Amino acid sequence: MGNILEGIVNRKINRRNFLKASALGAASLALPGCSSNTLTKAGADAAIVNNEGQWITAGCWHNCGGRCLNKAYVVDGVVLRQKTDDTHPDSPDYPQQRGCHRGRSQRHQVFGADRIKYPMKRKHWEPGGGDKELRGKDEWVRISWDEALDSVAAELKRIKEGHGNKSILGTSRLLNFYGGGLVRWGSSSSGAWGVVQECMTGFFSWKANDRPDWRNAKLIVMWGANPARSNLGNPTYNLLQAKKAGAKFIFVDPLVSPSVKTLADKHIPCRPGTDTALLLGMAYHMIENNLQDQDFLDRCTVGFDQDHMPEGADPKENFKDHVLGTYDGVPKTPEWASAICGTDPQLIREFATEVATTKPVIFNSSFAPARTYRGQQFCQAFLTVGWMTGNVGKPGAGVWTMNYAASQGYGGQTLVKGGGRGLPPVVNPLFPDATYGAYDGYRWANPTNPDANGMAYCETYDAILKGEYTGTGGRGKVPCDIRLIWLVRDGSGYNFLNQSSGINKGIEAFRKVDFVVTNDIVLSSISKYADIVLPTTTEWEKEGKIYQGNPEAIFINQKVTEPLYEAKTEEWIDRELAKRLGLNPDEIYPLTEKQQFFNSLAGAQVIGGDGKTYETLITITEKDIQAWGVQGKPQQGKIALPDLMEQGVYQVKRTAGDNLTVIQGEDFVKDPAANPLTTKSGKLEIHSQALSDKIASYGLTTVPPIAMYEPPLDGYEDTFEDWQGKRKGHYPFQLVTIHYGRRSHSVFDNIPQLREAYPQDFVMNTRDGEALGLKDGDTVLIESEYGKCLRPLTLSEALMPGVVTLGEGAWVEMDDEKGIDKAGATNTLCGARLSGQGEEPWNTTIVRVEKYPGEPLKPDALWEQRIIF
Repeated sequence: MGNILEGIVNRKINRRNFLKASALGAASLALPGCSSNTLTKAGADAAIVNNEGQWITAGCWHNCGGRCLNKAYVVDGVVLRQKTDDTHPDSPDYPQQRGCHRGRSQRHQVFGADRIKYPMKRKHWEPGGGDKELRGKDEWVRISWDEALDSVAAELKRIKEGHGNKSILGTSRLLNFYGGGLVRWGSSSSGAWGVVQECMTGFFSWKANDRPDWRNAKLIVMWGANPARSNLGNPTYNLLQAKKAGAKFIFVDPLVSPSVKTLADKHIPCRPGTDTALLLGMAYHMIENNLQDQDFLDRCTVGFDQDHMPEGADPKENFKDHVLGTYDGVPKTPEWASAICGTDPQLIREFATEVATTKPVIFNSSFAPARTYRGQQFCQAFLTVGWMTGNVGKPGAGVWTMNYAASQGYGGQTLVKGGGRGLPPVVNPLFPDATYGAYDGYRWANPTNPDANGMAYCETYDAILKGEYTGTGGRGKVPCDIRLIWLVRDGSGYNFLNQSSGINKGIEAFRKVDFVVTNDIVLSSISKYADIVLPTTTEWEKEGKIYQGNPEAIFINQKVTEPLYEAKTEEWIDRELAKRLGLNPDEIYPLTEKQQFFNSLAGAQVIGGDGKTYETLITITEKDIQAWGVQGKPQQGKIALPDLMEQGVYQVKRTAGDNLTVIQGEDFVKDPAANPLTTKSGKLEIHSQALSDKIASYGLTTVPPIAMYEPPLDGYEDTFEDWQGKRKGHYPFQLVTIHYGRRSHSVFDNIPQLREAYPQDFVMNTRDGEALGLKDGDTVLIESEYGKCLRPLTLSEALMPGVVTLGEGAWVEMDDEKGIDKAGATNTLCGARLSGQGEEPWNTTIVRVEKYPGEPLKPDALWEQRIIF
């Protein structure tokens, strides 16, 4: 391996031979204690100096919220170096779109020895399932593409003809043409926020003011937010500019996170799942001291007090009287809140006073506090208390939840965007009117449609094992007979066995169905439990795609290398399967992948000089069209196509006082009657019967029309066997599952370099650990009602007593005999509990911890990779 790079530089080796040599070398280097970084720095530097290759904009396509600029130096299809944005000088107004350590690890993912190189099947698989119990444990057998495609098509036909399309769990363009499949709906990221915002504000996502306006804030509240880990790229840098401009930062979090250390002037500790109680305690103090902005509440909201209730509502259901305890006899005082949330009562009063009296304030929440059981109640309380301050529709002010990089200091309108790829939409006949989005993770069923065939995320495994799921719209239990699971992952993180609650039950479900097939780049957790795995290309091996990094920039990701080994694109696989299923591939994909890429470029738009209308972005000539070999028309834009392809990014330059600044809700706040919202009342709805009715229609849990605190399932109260006597129970600790630097959800967990840099340690409060006789480095057994896992222990004062934390996304390594996961996959601990609109209630999970009596774990950076062939 040591001479491979020099051979490339001297033109002594071609790409094909490099792949053969690197596969052999990397397989040996993947053994514990061996480094895969053997391509010499000197050789790479020489190649660049001598202009042996070229810099190509390489996709950083994962679901981390950044999607930053990532460039690869390529010689003969081999990546020798990576770099990030250097297209212009860096400044706060015009920041470079710099990538993170994960993006700079992309070449280890794309060229890793653990790539799925060939189609393969389980040794003991046969049509109908074979020995299903061997899924996850069986040996793999290399097969040809013809055998793989014939087998997949035959199973699809057999199951459709024998049991119908409702026996297929999966979504894809091909499946939609083939009659569709059952879907999983709900939220795997934003928690309870989507439907709450839709009903209370009229917007599915009430966006933030845009980036420069954050510098006008005097106070910025970050509730449950950790952008320094969850939103890599520029969000934290942008927030630092607000801090430099004079904004004070207050963080509410059970952890002292890297973001707290970087930005916070004050930290408010709050137990997981109890944020609603804290907010109600704040509201009580504000009402008691008449600190609320009554004029704003009277003009712009309904439901705060009995004099401003929506039409038809019971006046006694107003928020103010609930907080004061007028009718239930329980005033929601700071002392009441403190007993639940753990925040000192005086600190609650000070916090409430500061938020209510400082102008302007940005009141910003992450998704995490809403990823809880009945998370709607937190969202209701957060919006209500934020609106009580009147910080809406004004410069430097706002009340919202973030959406990845878009709201963490990156709000406002989209200033530049790619065009459509030109493929006509294809509706899944079994799920015809999803209310939002097209992919698992961002889709809610229309609760009034009896033809919405699918189940909430957390009911997937029970649907397979018990043969029924909860139907929306009051349908009760709907029978089902799921026999086939087809998952297309391609390295994007669609790894639901690993990333959905209840892994133990999930493994059982996977071992029940007749057939499991995946498209994948590596043997991820879901592919490990498959029958047939089809090797797919990464974005580096495809024709190209435009990615929206944030509202100000798009990235033009291009082909870096030809497909490795026998990997094929998803479209190629779909076309080949279509032939075998009696479908016309050209109806499914009437355009080539290159034509689709070109269409997205030709349709790209940028905001015009008026700051409102869009203009064509890219100049395309007849020569460009001929060089691409596609269909198109010449057009005039802001930047020539060859220049944009070389640059790889188009970013709108911001300047102080430009006409692009957006203050969300400004017109509405100035004149609510003339600029009504799309809610029933036309106003912000503190009392929302629409929300209560819609959540009830999903059939999972219910929520009152105003913000209330009800103890969540597996929440703080459930850590006690005797709540009144405050005697702890069998599961005394609250688990917070955090986004972790090593991964984008589950993506990158196979990269040894990142495993070494970010150990998957279990963290608990030092005093809690010492009380259990534990010390740093001990291997501990973490157990919940739903499963068990092992991890090395880190003791820390950076989290509240009674709270423990573990990074989400580790690839499960289940010891079937012991029923213990060795990797620390958090979803072995998180139970599949049905809640609200189908959100995953990850952050209401309780566990017990003890020292593991068996052999200590060795660092997972030293574990062998999942290398097949």
